[in-house]
Amino acid sequence: MPPIAFAHRGARAHAPENTLEAFDLAKRLGATGLESDVYVTADGVVVLDHDGVVRTRFRKRRIGETRRADLPSHIPSLAEFYDHLGGDLDLSLDVEDPAAFGPTVDLARSVGAERQLWLCHPEIDLLSQWRHHTSARLVNSARLHRIEEGVERRAATLAAHGIDALNMHATDWNAGQVALVHRFERFAFGWDAQQHRAIATLVDIGIDGVFSDHVDRLHETFAQFFRLG
Repeated sequence: MPPIAFAHRGARAHAPENTLEAFDLAKRLGATGLESDVYVTADGVVVLDHDGVVRTRFRKRRIGETRRADLPSHIPSLAEFYDHLGGDLDLSLDVEDPAAFGPTVDLARSVGAERQLWLCHPEIDLLSQWRHHTSARLVNSARLHRIEEGVERRAATLAAHGIDALNMHATDWNAGQVALVHRFERFAFGWDAQQHRAIATLVDIGIDGVFSDHVDRLHETFAQFFRLG
């Protein structure tokens, strides 16, 4: 099986990021997974946006302090995402605002897409708490230089807490590290793979998911290794 081809913020190399247009285009270009960041508005609506800040001519406002009706129209809610695209693709969400965790899981569960959900966060303690409340996949996002205990011990910790995957920058991975993660039956994800060579390197070392802005390059590179439908 090929790795999951995650379209970072949709097909952001070809369409405005984190819009239904970008997500729809990514799916049509062959993405098998979509990626975004998730926040919850002041009135409890789960929305997809990169940094959780709304900019106007005169000031910035946090999404958590803003009602859904006052957000720009290009920011989709998670409900609109599922209505438009369904729940069959893997969906990776960086949960920048922990308050978004509960309503995100509830919504995914209501449309039968909880098991296609990958929820990402850098804090293992928080992910461990979430493990008791969802069947969604949980992902520890980290940079190699910040994993002081080493990848092997990190993978063991993730396994002990029921955290499903380790997500590091594409340049942080090598074949030995992927093998260590797999030894503990965890998934290995690599993000920011933008060129064919970087994508091919990750595939060659056995990575399980690749995040890229360029869905066309993901599909073209994967086709060199796998028979794609």
